[in-house]
Amino acid sequence: MTSKKPGKEQILASFFDDGVYSALFSQGSVTAAYGTANGQPVYAVAQSGAAVTVKDLEKNEKVLELAAQTGDPVVTFYDSTGAVLENGMDVLAAYARLNEKIARLSGVVPQLAVVTGVCAGSAALCAAGADLCIMAQDGELFFTPPFTSAAAGDVCANAGSGELAAKAGVVSCLAKDGLEAAAMAAHLVGLLPSNNLASPSVFEFEAPVETYVKGGQAEKTAQAILDKDSMIQLYTGFGKKAFTALGTLHGNAVGLVVTGEHVCRNCASKISRFVRFCDAYSVPVVTVIDTQGFKAGTTEDVSGGIREAARLMATYADATTVRVAVLAGKAVGPVYMALAEADFRLAVEGCVISPVEPKVAVSVLEKESLESAPNLQAAIDAAARTYAQEKCSAQAAVDNGLADLACDGSVLRDTLAFALDMLATKRGSRLPKKHGNMPL
Repeated sequence: MTSKKPGKEQILASFFDDGVYSALFSQGSVTAAYGTANGQPVYAVAQSGAAVTVKDLEKNEKVLELAAQTGDPVVTFYDSTGAVLENGMDVLAAYARLNEKIARLSGVVPQLAVVTGVCAGSAALCAAGADLCIMAQDGELFFTPPFTSAAAGDVCANAGSGELAAKAGVVSCLAKDGLEAAAMAAHLVGLLPSNNLASPSVFEFEAPVETYVKGGQAEKTAQAILDKDSMIQLYTGFGKKAFTALGTLHGNAVGLVVTGEHVCRNCASKISRFVRFCDAYSVPVVTVIDTQGFKAGTTEDVSGGIREAARLMATYADATTVRVAVLAGKAVGPVYMALAEADFRLAVEGCVISPVEPKVAVSVLEKESLESAPNLQAAIDAAARTYAQEKCSAQAAVDNGLADLACDGSVLRDTLAFALDMLATKRGSRLPKKHGNMPL
């Protein structure tokens, strides 16, 4: 099976435009190259499948140094059986230096990891430290070798597979093979700015075929907002109730978040990670909110639900990129505070924005009249509907400062394009500090 996998030359030819690139270092198990992918100048490092030496790892370091100087992205293709043990402690020191450079360059130029073969131990740590990690289905990603875990009694089906790495939230995208993974990486590199000081590219676009339908599936909502064939969904295997994707809107790159029925702790973690990524490279974030709220339950709380909700709120509040919130359906209480922290908020006709659930509100506000009703539950339902229409509507949200503009769902895409154009020259800054201390 290994022999059927594409080699590093095939991978690089598939990644770079027209298969053209200049090799920087090609001796040994690692080849470093420079060229363009989807029109974006980019460095690439590709492993051959053999064990890596200290000199191979030093090539990675040199490429990261060049990227820091020139402001161009770096894509690393991982396929190695490990390190050459004869290099002894030197290889550990080389991996430590490499991981330090990856961390220091994080948020400066986009770093993409692409797992096309085996990526284990220290290499797995490097791959997980990238901005985005793409993995071929026949690749392997693990800290502990699956056979070692199995021998110790820790047996897990499909250990080291892309499906499990995606479920753990490490892998952003899964591809059927290495060549498709390389094509995905090229698409993503083209969508992103070359560095944290550059502006995103502008693309030609076609309007979507889908039309926005209130309360529709998250993917359908995304397809109705983003330009045709521009969307790449991220983290599909993790926090499945939340939808995150990169794409373009009227030709401009955006990050899109669409909530699900509930926001669980994994969903909150997923959205936080995505928004923080977009913010690092000033990619505008559009958040479509229609949810029952944070997942309720003591089990969820003690498993980290409150911590992740606090992290989510802090991430949105701390972001300086353009943020547009679409109040598309229900946004009640804490989930409004966490997700609607934005520069511009659109309230779609038919939405419900409220500090508490309408049924809870009327149970308190109209307690006496409800208690005398012949059918209590029917009376509460009727009162809640009236309360939602009069006090929690799109126009009520605008009147009370919880939204900036009310619009009909039929013009949502065009209204979003207007909002993003209006905010395109936004200049955001943070208070002087070393860094925030959000609950990670």
